Amino acid sequence: MKNILVLFSHPKFEKSRANAILVDKIKDKNGVTFHDLYERYPDFNIDVDAEKALMSAHDIIIFHHPFYWYSCPPLMKQWIDMVLEFGWAYGPNGKALQGKKCLNVITTGGSKAMYCENGINCYSINDFLRPFQQTANLCGMQYFPPFAVMGTHKIEDQQLHDFANQYDKLIDLLHHDIALLEVSEFSFFNDIPQLNR
Repeated sequence: MKNILVLFSHPKFEKSRANAILVDKIKDKNGVTFHDLYERYPDFNIDVDAEKALMSAHDIIIFHHPFYWYSCPPLMKQWIDMVLEFGWAYGPNGKALQGKKCLNVITTGGSKAMYCENGINCYSINDFLRPFQQTANLCGMQYFPPFAVMGTHKIEDQQLHDFANQYDKLIDLLHHDIALLEVSEFSFFNDIPQLNR
């Protein structure tokens, strides 16, 4: 079974109904390490060596965060800037993350219709996540399509629990080493048949 690290970053987690339901479903699963960056580093003073050791001990990395200004919250960005160092994560001798899998699990207040060429945001979620994809490419990681819960301000609790159940199934698929080829044709991990049975 593959070990999964959920790097969670939400500066207002206590006010997030959607993320509370998602996190509650997966945080205690066997083989999952749930790592709340704002809980661990409220002063933004990241222990780089400890974070590298955590990354090295896991096969799959999930960047779980709300979509803040078309990106991630600031602590996650700082984490990426500090932990994924040249010579360790990338570069001629930076092989520490090669072969690992990663993906984004995100929540957005805006609906899917808002994130397209004709929507108010002009671009898709996948377009906005290109920096994560290229970071994964640079580090020799396999980047999977995102799992997205969108339009969270208007979603009923039952729908959120349905998404949480999908997230739970996603974790199980990752534990059992689902191949990138099985999901690469989908824009969102949510859309694969295995999560909708």
